[in-house]
Amino acid sequence: MNHNNIEIKARCADAAFIRNYLQQHSADFKGTDFQTDTYFNVHHGRLKLRQGNIENSLIFYQREDKAGPKLSEVTLFKVKEESELLKKALTQANGVKVAVRKKREIYFIENVKFHIDEVEGLGSFVEIEAIDVDGSKGLDFIKQQCDFYVAALQIKEEELLTESYSDMLMNS
Repeated sequence: MNHNNIEIKARCADAAFIRNYLQQHSADFKGTDFQTDTYFNVHHGRLKLRQGNIENSLIFYQREDKAGPKLSEVTLFKVKEESELLKKALTQANGVKVAVRKKREIYFIENVKFHIDEVEGLGSFVEIEAIDVDGSKGLDFIKQQCDFYVAALQIKEEELLTESYSDMLMNS
């Protein structure tokens, strides 16, 4: 599946506030996922294998490293079984760049996905992803959605991150 999304990632000092907002606005709670994202060495973009108890996918994406809402072009392939064999093949072919381990609460309000993350070695974060699966919503609309939730969740500009968790771990 190919899609675009507009996303932000921010430090989260008050996960209870985020959780409460989502619950009050009838967000669909998908569950708590314990994920390992293994990033592989590639020439451009990012390639990761996500292994969790809810989400399991091979994901390639390209995204700007800037604070605030940013466009991601995503190719996602759902992995059901044999993910360890896939991980072994990708490791042998490309080498592992870094592994990110996290506890992630997953919520949806319509096409907007919210994560409350506890990342091993980094701390607490919130992510907002306004997703345009089939191109029907348009980039302007999903950017407006992302901006709306940044304001609604009272995310301050100084809390917004430019780097991915993988970059943060490699730079720590």
